[in-house]
Amino acid sequence: MSMTTNPQSVVNSDEFTVRRTISIKAPVDTVWAAITEAEHLARWFPHSVVLDDVAVGAGGVFTWNDYGDFAVRIEELDPPRMIAYRWSNDSSRGIPSKRLDETKSTVFRFTLEPIEGGTQLTVVESGFGTLPDPAGSMESNRGGWNSELDELVAYLEGGS
Repeated sequence: MSMTTNPQSVVNSDEFTVRRTISIKAPVDTVWAAITEAEHLARWFPHSVVLDDVAVGAGGVFTWNDYGDFAVRIEELDPPRMIAYRWSNDSSRGIPSKRLDETKSTVFRFTLEPIEGGTQLTVVESGFGTLPDPAGSMESNRGGWNSELDELVAYLEGGS
């Protein structure tokens, strides 16, 4: 069975957002677990995840081997339909941070919809307008969502 092929991420320079919508051959509950539970997140997104709780205001740290530690906080939650994370995002300086600075952070919101044969997931990352280099950060994260969400599809469809 071949993996689902999905459209790539899109930058909207007027709204300072990066958006990507993909389809995954997995039920909503399975996808929900993959985007909210630390042990699943670490299989496709950061290399390691610390998340205090799945609740609004809960904090944590996402760590990438190549990039370091990024503070995160859950901003919105509507299980199993939507979760929004705020994270440190000062990629123009290449400086990760374990402390969440509102002025150097963006919010990425995952929204799940059941579709025939699986789940449609949309990610919208917003707030790039406050960063030192909005265009560079959007372009960097556009590429990031392409690779990371392809890894999510591979994780959930690959049976690994």
